[in-house]
Amino acid sequence: MKLRQKVIFLAITPLILALFAIALAVRHQAATLAQLQRDTIQQAYLASKEAELRHYVALASHSVAQLVDSGRKDPATLAEAKRILGALSYGDDGYFFVYDMQGNNLMHPRQPELVGRNLWDLKDQDGNPTIQRLLQRARAGGGLERYFWVKPSTHKAAPKLGYVVAMPEWGWMLGTGIYLDDVDQALAKIDAQQSGNIDNTMLWIAAIAIASALAVGSSGLALNVSELRVADAKLKALAQRVVESQEEERARLSRDLHDGISQWLVSIKLQIEAGIIRLGGDAGQRQAAQTVFEHTAEQLNDVLGEVRRISHNLRPAILDDLGLAAALAHLAEEATLSSAIPVHFSAEGATDHLPDMANTVLFRIAQEALTNIGRHAGASRIDIALAGDAAGVTLTVRDDGAGFDAAGIALHPQRGIGLRNMMERIEAIGGQFDISSSAAGTTVLARAPNHGTPT
Repeated sequence: MKLRQKVIFLAITPLILALFAIALAVRHQAATLAQLQRDTIQQAYLASKEAELRHYVALASHSVAQLVDSGRKDPATLAEAKRILGALSYGDDGYFFVYDMQGNNLMHPRQPELVGRNLWDLKDQDGNPTIQRLLQRARAGGGLERYFWVKPSTHKAAPKLGYVVAMPEWGWMLGTGIYLDDVDQALAKIDAQQSGNIDNTMLWIAAIAIASALAVGSSGLALNVSELRVADAKLKALAQRVVESQEEERARLSRDLHDGISQWLVSIKLQIEAGIIRLGGDAGQRQAAQTVFEHTAEQLNDVLGEVRRISHNLRPAILDDLGLAAALAHLAEEATLSSAIPVHFSAEGATDHLPDMANTVLFRIAQEALTNIGRHAGASRIDIALAGDAAGVTLTVRDDGAGFDAAGIALHPQRGIGLRNMMERIEAIGGQFDISSSAAGTTVLARAPNHGTPT
């Protein structure tokens, strides 16, 4: 192989490998963020639907409360209550149903052929006794239950989330529900959009790789031995371009993630619409509308907090502007506000002489430690201490939680991912990591040397 061919090969190969590694990392991170976003949207959407079901059943109960409180159980009174409940609906697939405690269907506006039939032994497509489970839930004080039922608009069985309550005065079970296939379709659309975004990102990286490889190859063909110094300069510029493209991609991912938060607002929109409708009703409905709006305001605060958290986690600007100590103090304040667990921060000695990489590693370790404490420890107090000297900086995160088996989790293949990430981060810069845990609490200690990343 000739010299200029070797130069071309040595220039193109690291470039392609670097871009391939970047593509794998970007795809992995994008897929992880997409899954987290999908799970959060699903939880928020279902939570809003569960709240709606409770409000619907409460509204239906109020509509017949006067008849129930009258103490009458004559056929005319019961028939009037069934008529009122049968007239209540919210859309083609939103209705109320009534059973007695023996499993007899007393009222079903969408499937009148079921009225009068005993459905005690009815089972859904998974073999679950649907009516028995609903009655059991009603006897236990009421609540949510998942099952399969025929959807009126499609005449096909679909997953359904029902909410039932008992009416002991008449020996009835009153309930309603929503069909979850619409939720699945919405999530499938989100999955398709996220998959398309990831594929487009991969295409861009591939195009950059091809364009870069062609540029290096074309330039290398015109080189000779006397122009090696010029070739070295061009290769350095190309390496800088790779770094810049990586940073641009991270910025794009941050924007895409922020824009994706708009999907979360779908459930909030639905609640606001329901509240607006109730504002036109009686005093009870207006009171229920106020409750809906208060709940919507809480959800908006959660969404705004999540936007700030994601943006801050991508790259905390305060770490670059004011240094590690200020960034950790700000992190402690945020953790106190978000988790209601008091987080105390203290710093002593010189802590501002570390390289940028070491500062970032210590900040990420503190973030991960606070996340683990909030999820698992059940702590009532957290202390973060930063101590610096001429040789390096030591970060200590201590809580008074329940503790855990650190050695056992470290050996588990599917647990302790956060601990391994912290250990790998500090080892990458030549630092030291230690964790000790007991019933009295857990202490995480990380020390970063002053010399930065090992060569």
